[in-house]
Amino acid sequence: MQSYTLPIKVCEFRYVLGSGPGGQHINKTATTVELRVPLSKLELPPGVMRRLLAQQTGRINKAQELIVQASSHRSQLQNKQEAVRRVEKLIAAAYQIPKQRQATKPTASSKRRRVDNKKRRSNIKSQRRQPPLDN
Repeated sequence: MQSYTLPIKVCEFRYVLGSGPGGQHINKTATTVELRVPLSKLELPPGVMRRLLAQQTGRINKAQELIVQASSHRSQLQNKQEAVRRVEKLIAAAYQIPKQRQATKPTASSKRRRVDNKKRRSNIKSQRRQPPLDN
């Protein structure tokens, strides 16, 4: 997987009160980090941008900003680093070109096995029926 380094100068950090670890301290400090990255300032190749938009539809708003929240640590600095790491991982995943699926046809023996299994099941079910009443 290709690595990607996020330019910090294009990032916008917001700090909010959040849930998570911190005890009573959590009510006093804004440790949760919300990272907003305007996609237009990233200068990504068109194919990567298309894949990123498709993969992260829930994280991209109408202003074309990728939004990631991090609140898993007690420290604001660690949450900030975590948010940057997550965005870098998301963008690196968009650089991966998915493998094209090769359409294949079933083999003759697999077709034969399928039909044989269907016949066997049909035979089993037909034996469960009540016999016809012949007068």
